Amino acid sequence: MSEIVTRFAPSPTGLLHLGNVRTALLNWLYARKHGGRFLLRFEDTDRERSEKQFIQAICDDLGWLGLDWDGDILFQSDQAAQHRQALDRLAEQEMAYRCFCTEGQLALDRKLAASRGLPPRYSGRCRSLASEESASRAEHEAHVWRLPVHRDDGEVIVPDVLRGDVHFACHDLDDPVIVRSDGSFTFLLPNAVDDAIDSVTHVMRGDDHLSNSAYQVWLLQHLDMAVPAYLHHGLLLGRDGAKLSKRSGSHSAAELRQEGLMPMALMQAMVRLGHPNISEDALSLDALMQHFDARHVSTTAIRWSDDDMWRWHTRLLHNLPAEALLAQVREHLPEADESFALLVQGNMERAEDVLAYRRMLDAGTALSEEAESVANDAGNTFYRTALDAWNGMARNENDWKIWVQAIKEGTGRTGKGLFMPLRVALTGALHGPEMSGIVGFLGEGGVRKRLEDMIQRIS
Repeated sequence: MSEIVTRFAPSPTGLLHLGNVRTALLNWLYARKHGGRFLLRFEDTDRERSEKQFIQAICDDLGWLGLDWDGDILFQSDQAAQHRQALDRLAEQEMAYRCFCTEGQLALDRKLAASRGLPPRYSGRCRSLASEESASRAEHEAHVWRLPVHRDDGEVIVPDVLRGDVHFACHDLDDPVIVRSDGSFTFLLPNAVDDAIDSVTHVMRGDDHLSNSAYQVWLLQHLDMAVPAYLHHGLLLGRDGAKLSKRSGSHSAAELRQEGLMPMALMQAMVRLGHPNISEDALSLDALMQHFDARHVSTTAIRWSDDDMWRWHTRLLHNLPAEALLAQVREHLPEADESFALLVQGNMERAEDVLAYRRMLDAGTALSEEAESVANDAGNTFYRTALDAWNGMARNENDWKIWVQAIKEGTGRTGKGLFMPLRVALTGALHGPEMSGIVGFLGEGGVRKRLEDMIQRIS
């Protein structure tokens, strides 16, 4: 087999959203799994909507996700001459023709077809125009270019790695527009021609492109250009069952980054969609690549879950090594040290959760309303008893057990009534790490200072 080449070809008209992320990831995985190349190509021929800021944003997001590309960034606009040459070749073979039908005429044709129970395909009205008449009218009439794909016999076969060969009868296909009335190309020709120019061997994309693939296979065959193998996977849906897209409220990668999501959490959730055989221990992008098998990618629609993504975020956070963990914690608590970060690591779902334990670093931190209620319910007598017991202890490695037993005997409190007020006083939180670890972290002076602060607050 020749070298496998895949590509990610976004339009720079917006930010990278979850559907785009999945397309990029699957093409990256396929190329890397087979030792091939992964290309980044911007389809920037929509000049009104394409913006340089989106090119940079998409590159930044791919870098954040760890999806590196091979070679220089490619731009569809650089191949404009080849697109025009391809159109000219098709026209010379009478495999592309001008259509002068107005929008009003096309709308009327669609209504007429619907009234007869027929699909709303183009009627073929302009297909039989003589070349001389077509060229003459083109000098003063608006027109588009179409491919004469629709006919009574014949078929187009789309080679698909996931589905096998997909057969399209030509009588079920339309005569698609490949050049708009303003002279700009639609998606079909430049996308297919660029794949041939860039030696792309495999194209992974959603099954909503299946009919596009049929037109592109037809087009490439008539241009004597190589046809790639396709892998049409099932669409990514939202919870409501609608296609997940930026129009339907899909997250952008930039938004998730701002929310503090770890990029590997997004990768984990994405790779495992419709791909259940990946080991739970594959926690790196390289490990995911080793387990990835395109044959297991789902050909049916699958639903996206933010909850799954954030669950992976929590698991990865709990497994971060000390240095990486501290970097995350310090984004929210710059004064934190490694021992603090490691102590609270298992109690965080997101890095900002460390703010709940700020009192462990600053005894003067204000309490939440719920924590203050617990403290007030315990009252000054409880905290004075706790402080006296703490001051009267002989220090050893069992400080917590000895101390809590003394408080229990002095107050008669047990269970939550005993432990919760102490946790609130020392950490400011209602839940958290083991109390023995907290006491060890704060030390003799730290515990005393927080009890004294609590007595003062209640007073």
